[in-house]
Amino acid sequence: MRQFLSGLTLAAVLMAVSPVMAQNPFEPIVYVNESAVTRFEVDQRIRFMQLLNAPGATPEEAEKALIEDRLRMQTAKKLGITVSPEALDAGLSEFAGRANLDTFAFTQALGQAGVESQTFRDFVEAGVAWRDVIRQQILPSVQVRDAEIDQALKREIETPIINRVLFSELIIPAPPGREEAVMAQARQIAASVTTEAEFASAARRLSATASAPNGGRLDWMPVDNLPPTLRPILLGLRPGQITQPLSIPGAVVLFFLRDSQGNLRPGASEQVLDYALLRLPSAQDAANVIARVDTCADLEAQGQGQTLRQSVSQGAIDPLVGSQLASLDADETATINLGGAVDVVMLCSRQPALLANAQTDVPVTAEAPDGVEAAVPDANALPDRQMVRESLLNQKVNAMASAYLAELYADAVIRRP
Repeated sequence: MRQFLSGLTLAAVLMAVSPVMAQNPFEPIVYVNESAVTRFEVDQRIRFMQLLNAPGATPEEAEKALIEDRLRMQTAKKLGITVSPEALDAGLSEFAGRANLDTFAFTQALGQAGVESQTFRDFVEAGVAWRDVIRQQILPSVQVRDAEIDQALKREIETPIINRVLFSELIIPAPPGREEAVMAQARQIAASVTTEAEFASAARRLSATASAPNGGRLDWMPVDNLPPTLRPILLGLRPGQITQPLSIPGAVVLFFLRDSQGNLRPGASEQVLDYALLRLPSAQDAANVIARVDTCADLEAQGQGQTLRQSVSQGAIDPLVGSQLASLDADETATINLGGAVDVVMLCSRQPALLANAQTDVPVTAEAPDGVEAAVPDANALPDRQMVRESLLNQKVNAMASAYLAELYADAVIRRP
């Protein structure tokens, strides 16, 4: 986002009259519940999205986005929600801050590229209003259970930390006056390329780098060697995926992730087992007890104080007991014949040791002598539970908000003149 503002070489191109604007710019092209969307608004939205280097910078996508904004504002109005001047100013400031600019400087930069300030204000106002709609209509009904947090943390533990990536590059020169055309070409490639072979073919034809004859293919590269701005982009891809076009001075760049490698974080394979064990005189007694229990709590009750219940690391369990627990799921039982007695063992739960430690660790007051160690983030550290809760909450809210908007879209009266 910063890059489009740093040069603004795109401005001269965007100021040119587009085919859309050759017609009456203020002619309505679609009505949303009798609220008109004009050609001018569509053209402005296209320019705005192009400057943000965002997907959806086509007439069709711009029109759809404007229809959705109309629905957002109409829904807010029905619910009695209005955006105060203070809330709008805060929204404008927050959005401009993403480019490290204040609202005035951001609006000036947009104006130089042919995007009117009202376009920016309308875009942000619809977003602020919709956020208040979501807070009122959706947020109160969304909950995140502790079990969901545990599952998310477990997935995090089981996911390797990527330390090497194998990717291809395609860098298309964009000389002054050609920026818009090159960006459109790059977007078409990003939308149509589905295989590494197709990307390689495009790189051979279009890329202006030494890797072009080899289809843009680069060798394995440590993640730490990547520019900081590029790391999250590549790490956000799965093998076989392509980035959206990235604008840099004088060129537009695409990357295709071919493969990635990583390692599990230290301790990820270690487990903590919660299990119950009850020693009985005979196999028949064991069979009778097993027939009466479904959970570890049941087994504890049957033991009348004689049941051993403990939660320990896998390596600390007696090998004979551990071998039986290895094949059990939660609330399943096994027996161990000891000759003069029989042990009934039931698995209560199993979880990664890292997750168990995260649930039981308490903060320490001691600090590193010079504070340096404390200031360096641990790349292997798990996110804390509150961070995971907020992430899951956002995922649920976003999914429900998308469904709500789709329902509004389906119920709306959308017509063309």
